[in-house]
Amino acid sequence: MLAVFFGDAASDRVVPSTGTAARLTIFASAAMAFLAVFALALSLAAGRVAARWSEDLARSSTIRVAAPLAEMDAQVDAVLAALAQTPGVASARALSLEEQRDLLAPWFGSDMPLEFLPLPRIIDVTETAEGYDVEGLRLRLEAEAPDAVLDNHDTWRRALISAAGRLRMMGYLALALIFAATVAMVSLAALAANVQVIRVLRLVGARDAYIAGAFVRRFALRSLIGGGCGAALGIGALLVFPNQASAQSFMVGLSFSGLEWLLPLIIPVMIAFVSFQATKAAAFRTLRGMP
Repeated sequence: MLAVFFGDAASDRVVPSTGTAARLTIFASAAMAFLAVFALALSLAAGRVAARWSEDLARSSTIRVAAPLAEMDAQVDAVLAALAQTPGVASARALSLEEQRDLLAPWFGSDMPLEFLPLPRIIDVTETAEGYDVEGLRLRLEAEAPDAVLDNHDTWRRALISAAGRLRMMGYLALALIFAATVAMVSLAALAANVQVIRVLRLVGARDAYIAGAFVRRFALRSLIGGGCGAALGIGALLVFPNQASAQSFMVGLSFSGLEWLLPLIIPVMIAFVSFQATKAAAFRTLRGMP
């Protein structure tokens, strides 16, 4: 890589500075850098969103009371009394009909007459930092309120962590594919359009290292310029995404946080590095195939 910046600057003049190959290299590097910024943001955001959602669920539980209508109030009171005596429970309250209507509105609409439906009563439980004995509370509820079902959201938390891990791996896989595509396109641009130049240089007696160095320097710098433009566009696109104060969705988290904003600056350098290696390997491979 030092040869790209401190090598023989005059040697790259043998490589055409304009044309289809030059434009393709810059465009491909910019496009790949743009996509790489989003893939990196997706990988990092998946972990943050899962951690936030998991934390929101970590100290909350719900109890569903699906008793007959005649026994509903009695069992709800029994559950609330048991929770008031349970160590590790910070607060507990039964949701009102209006609150349950708000929860069901995305599925049934806001005009659904819930008062005529045999809905269970939902009790919202908030834990202390120490938490409570889940199995002990379940056993007590079975004895005092047989129709009460405790859900401490463990299943949801595990699913979120698993989904976040897979989404993060998909982001890293996308990054790997992006760099692999960059290698293929830069190699094609560097050599397919310049085979005649390489052949003429070989005929006039230029050394293989000189020829390869000329192409490596020119195309690595083009990739660095294109990657820098693409990364800048990607960062700009992320900045126009809605912030957390204005929207509530998964896409809100598709961004960088704190020092993570420095990571996209590495992408142009990485694209220049893979271009350096790809051009070098392709150049020597082409030269070895020439008589």
